[in-house]
Amino acid sequence: MIRHARTVDHPAIAEIVEAAFGQPDEARLVERLRADGDVLFELVALEDGQVEGHILFSRLWAQSPHLYAALAPVAVRPSVQRTGLGSALVRASLEQAREFGAHGVIVLGHPTYYPRFGFSAEAAAQVRSVYAGGPAFMALALEPGAFDDPLSVTYPDAFSA
Repeated sequence: MIRHARTVDHPAIAEIVEAAFGQPDEARLVERLRADGDVLFELVALEDGQVEGHILFSRLWAQSPHLYAALAPVAVRPSVQRTGLGSALVRASLEQAREFGAHGVIVLGHPTYYPRFGFSAEAAAQVRSVYAGGPAFMALALEPGAFDDPLSVTYPDAFSA
């Protein structure tokens, strides 16, 4: 089951994110994004009533009238990784991003994982950002033409803290 994260889920989310990344940096990023009010939405994946996975989308500032979002981080408890839970979270969250009205999504992630969901470095080729460049900087248009023209985006301050 996948649902929106609740405040009561925050301790489990922090534990999962830290375990998945093997360090506390990403869990701190989640906390800072929440504290700064930059979270668009968070989803959790439950198995047997326990939080086993988490995904977060934050807003990006763009030189555009459209809403753009950053996908980061996505984390699954190590004991249930490679079971499809992360993929289910990504798919559900992309549908949620569409419902939120996001024009496009940007991710800085593994270049062999995210293309299965439609992300590509080519789609991000005209995006200017401090993280732009290389195969890990990818984009997915949720609306036609989202990345057809040059676009400059700024990430929330939490990403550079």
